[in-house]
Amino acid sequence: MDRRDTVFALLALGAAPLAAEAQQAAKVARIGYLSPSLASRPHLRDAFLQGLHDLGYVEGRNVVIEYRDAEGKLERVNALAAELVALKVDVIVVGGGTRVTLATMQATKTIPIVFTGVGDPVESGLVISLARPGGNVTGLSNLGPELVGKRLELLKQAVPGLDRVAVLWLPGALGERTDKDMLAGADVAARALGVQLQFVEARSADEFARAFSDMSSARAGALTVLPSNRFLREHRRLVELAAEKRLPAVYTSREFVDTGGLMSYGANSADLHRRAATYVDKILKGAKPGDLPVEQPTKFELVINLKTAKDLGLILPPSLLARADELIQ
Repeated sequence: MDRRDTVFALLALGAAPLAAEAQQAAKVARIGYLSPSLASRPHLRDAFLQGLHDLGYVEGRNVVIEYRDAEGKLERVNALAAELVALKVDVIVVGGGTRVTLATMQATKTIPIVFTGVGDPVESGLVISLARPGGNVTGLSNLGPELVGKRLELLKQAVPGLDRVAVLWLPGALGERTDKDMLAGADVAARALGVQLQFVEARSADEFARAFSDMSSARAGALTVLPSNRFLREHRRLVELAAEKRLPAVYTSREFVDTGGLMSYGANSADLHRRAATYVDKILKGAKPGDLPVEQPTKFELVINLKTAKDLGLILPPSLLARADELIQ
């Protein structure tokens, strides 16, 4: 090797680390995270970040996350989704809700979308099928309609002689088809349990007081609250009203129980958000969202507030307490 070849070889060796460093810098991924109400459930975002970290992603190092929070105002979702699309993010994670996912789908037909915790993604029109979602959307379902009957069963066990249950729901919260399936499922479960249902609508927080007054007038013995981002955002007020009317209630998620609700049963939302990171990782590595099957929950949790049970004068059966994943004193 002559002197000139030696110089070229040394230059090439010196350039190699620089090329590798430049290549690494080019691999920084940009993720959009759209939440209907980030402040009400920050632990879900934290679970998603933990999932990314477990896969080797560190925010600010090899991944940048663009957060958009609707702050409970769903009318803002379309504009926020459009902002993320304009930023040309590599993938958009929807932090909960069928309506938010639908709005994001309207904003882009090309950027991959990963949803977390929708009731029935097929009936809601999000995907073609669970096995082959198609299009640019996939994610995780929380089995919304299927769990209504389970919650009624828990109420029946908790409240002796229960024969009438109020069902608080927000029309359109989950999409027309999913709403219909959920109400029908509640009817079927109620007949099997020998209880009557009183369906009570509340389209805004201003209607909560009237809704609970209707429950009392109809002599409801307990309450179940159907899934809704609006109800979740106003969970403290709903728990307060249930306490005022002395209504034992079962809710969709533990946030209600943490603030004084009697009990909740549903998919472990933190686990769903942690698993969403796996979808993001696969998509960033080249997988097409339409080829990634929609997954269903693998972890469910029953949380019971013992203090609330005592305040309501309920003596919960040992069999019910034994099934609880967490008992709040």
